[in-house]
Amino acid sequence: MKNVISAVCIKCGAEHEATPGITTCSKCGGLLDIKYDYAYIKKNFTKEKLAQRELSMWRYEELLPVTGEAKIKKLRVGWSPMYKADRLAEAIGLENLWVKDDGINPTASLKDRASSMAVVKAAEAGVDTIACSSTGNAASSLAGNSAAAGFKTYIFVPDRAPKGKVAQLMIFGANVITVKGSYEDTFRLSAEAIDRWHWYNRNAAINPYLMEGKKTVALEIAEQFDFKMPEYVAISVGDGCTIAGAWKGFKDLYAIGAIDRLPRLISVQSTGCYPINKAFAENKPLEHMEENTIADSIAVGVPRNADKALNAIRESNGIAVNVTDEEILDTMRLVGRTCGVFGEPAGSAGTAGVRKAVKDGLIPSSATVCTVVTGNGLKDVANAIKAAGEPLNIAPDMNELVKYLKI
Repeated sequence: MKNVISAVCIKCGAEHEATPGITTCSKCGGLLDIKYDYAYIKKNFTKEKLAQRELSMWRYEELLPVTGEAKIKKLRVGWSPMYKADRLAEAIGLENLWVKDDGINPTASLKDRASSMAVVKAAEAGVDTIACSSTGNAASSLAGNSAAAGFKTYIFVPDRAPKGKVAQLMIFGANVITVKGSYEDTFRLSAEAIDRWHWYNRNAAINPYLMEGKKTVALEIAEQFDFKMPEYVAISVGDGCTIAGAWKGFKDLYAIGAIDRLPRLISVQSTGCYPINKAFAENKPLEHMEENTIADSIAVGVPRNADKALNAIRESNGIAVNVTDEEILDTMRLVGRTCGVFGEPAGSAGTAGVRKAVKDGLIPSSATVCTVVTGNGLKDVANAIKAAGEPLNIAPDMNELVKYLKI
């Protein structure tokens, strides 16, 4: 890979060869970042080349850690739409608001970006089995992308995972293990199994390449804004991998001169589980928390990528906002009724955070804001019904219809 220099430990600074199967630092056990040759990328990454490429996450090949020969890209992942949400902006109190709907990815979440990268790197590593732990979306995205590419999967999920997400796993033919415990229990068991059977590790907090897949959401945001950056980008946060990945993408673009400023990040967590935001707000070491929220995809009491996430929030001069489950449900309704975008609870949390930030005066009404809907609402129908309510149910009688409609 001519564009990649090494994998660098964010804790001790040690550099490692960027082999396909690398995970954590061999010296201190710290998390790794992929280090790029920005001079090489700057010479080879042009808008003219972009104009000729497929509309997917792989259009940014100079900024991704894959060889030009990588062919295991079976599903079209990425290049999700971004909508100017004028009615939603008016309701929230903003002048310029954009909504990026990553729920349109093949398995209906942003996590497809990481899983597509995992499939490519697993192929480079020469393995045939991939495994991960997940609260749901990473699991279904791995199962779908692996099925399309012919990989076997073992997937560990907490037994509280929504049925819609578990159904996806089973349809895609994954070997599914539901764990009677927290996400931390699930993660620990998956890590032990991966070490025992030498499966490819798709756990995003451990595998540095997966953040490189997630960062493509930031590359798309920049391109869709014609490389003129919004002032704020809001992202829901669980393990910390997505916000860290987005920040890595923005920084890569800034380093090669593709954008002339960096956005401020809005880190949004649930009041039922907000360890990263708490550490940021109090400027203290991370404390583990219970997982008490309907937003299962961000219910991570022991986030494995907290260091990278906290670095992203701090470096961007970002904002941390915590929202209640009621605020999330209300925002699901509002986004659906003003934008026609259906987000699951975790996918809607980012926008709920924007609403709260405006209300609390943390961002000005004149700001240009982009919020990312990270997952589709069909993944959690039970909470969607809780947010929207039950439909009218009547006998097939016009008089009864007139009585209830009153129009």
